[in-house]
Amino acid sequence: MAVMIDLFFQKTPLWLFFPITIILVLLSVAVGHWLGRRVLGREADETERPAGTIVGSNFALLAFLLAFTFNMTASRFDARKELLLEEVSAIGTTILRADFLPEPERSGSKTLLTEYVDIRAEDAMYVDRLPQAIARSEAIHDQLWSQVTDLLIEDRDSALVRLYIQSLNDVIDFHGKRVTLGMTYQIPGIVWLTLYFMTTLATTAMGYQFGLAEGRSRAMVIVLTLSFSVVILLIADLDRSGEGLLRLNQSPMIELQQKIHGIQGRGL
Repeated sequence: MAVMIDLFFQKTPLWLFFPITIILVLLSVAVGHWLGRRVLGREADETERPAGTIVGSNFALLAFLLAFTFNMTASRFDARKELLLEEVSAIGTTILRADFLPEPERSGSKTLLTEYVDIRAEDAMYVDRLPQAIARSEAIHDQLWSQVTDLLIEDRDSALVRLYIQSLNDVIDFHGKRVTLGMTYQIPGIVWLTLYFMTTLATTAMGYQFGLAEGRSRAMVIVLTLSFSVVILLIADLDRSGEGLLRLNQSPMIELQQKIHGIQGRGL
């Protein structure tokens, strides 16, 4: 059940979070207002004051949950950024240390690493290309590792080759970490359910208080609806890797790509 909930929120198109939240908030306020109007006249004097306290408490809890969820996604976004910088550094080091290899492994590894950087700088930026980019990246890992394995079998276990193997191992590790952090470690579905449940409770309670007060501030409802919708959309955007407006800046990888192709161009 938990897996199905996780998949539902992970597969829901990002743009749907905004209208879903707007509809949910408006419906909750309307239901709460209707309930408040029904109570009005029977026990309004006794309920209006406790209702205000309940509304305030619910919104305080909701604000805490929103802050907690936002901090969770912001921390993961920062972690993805740090991993990108570390991966760029590891790839650059591996390309330099490829000079330690004998031919034809030297040329072969540099060709594969150049293709690897091209994939990371271009294809990995688009969601529709991401599965193919990951598959090809892992295939390149296997080819690079096979090359150094053949060297070790040929009894060429020099200190320089071991340095190359160490940096190549770092490249493979950072790839795995980036894929896991970007595509696997997302906000759990139960957190999304709790967030929407608390939003429903808080806005229903607010609508109930409006009903007891024999009125409803349309401006306040609109402002509140847009506020919650924008914040939840922002959280969902931060949680998705390669989607939406808040994408990881790929400038370090692109600069490495340009540097590599510039060196190759001068070499020709």
